[in-house]
Amino acid sequence: MHEVSLSDGVITLSPLRLDDVEAHLAGEDEALVRWLNGGPGTREGVEAYVRHCREQWDAAGPLRAFGIRVGAVEALAGTIDLRWEGEGLAPGQVNVAYGLYPSWRGRGLATRAVLLACRYAAGEGARQAVIQADPGNPASAAVAHRAGFIPGEPPRGGRGATFDRYLRDLHDAAR
Repeated sequence: MHEVSLSDGVITLSPLRLDDVEAHLAGEDEALVRWLNGGPGTREGVEAYVRHCREQWDAAGPLRAFGIRVGAVEALAGTIDLRWEGEGLAPGQVNVAYGLYPSWRGRGLATRAVLLACRYAAGEGARQAVIQADPGNPASAAVAHRAGFIPGEPPRGGRGATFDRYLRDLHDAAR
């Protein structure tokens, strides 16, 4: 796998790695479990997910999972992933999902991560980014708005939970 590193001078995005497992488990809280993870993490489960993410990078698969890193030591502050395949995504769209650990919230880091991830996605050929946020999660919607996303219509024929959808055209994000 060739290592990707994206930075805006405040945060760095780089692929998740096995030495992130402990920091992820320590940072996981009720909000991450509720809005992003779908359940509390276990060492075995998080290790398996990180291995899967590494395999996706190696195979140029439809998932790109990054650690959001801060400071000279690149402390893990959260995660952001891009998915080029999934329910409700049209060709050229990429889903963006993100979460920060509690001690890093409220500093604008998620917005910075979304902007960097959008620039990466545009460089990989994505034409539009999609953020799907639970209507009960106003913090996620606020990140979408700050990152230049606008409300969009839910996909037709969707199953399961209903999410608010936010869209951002990426024609100028690669710059």
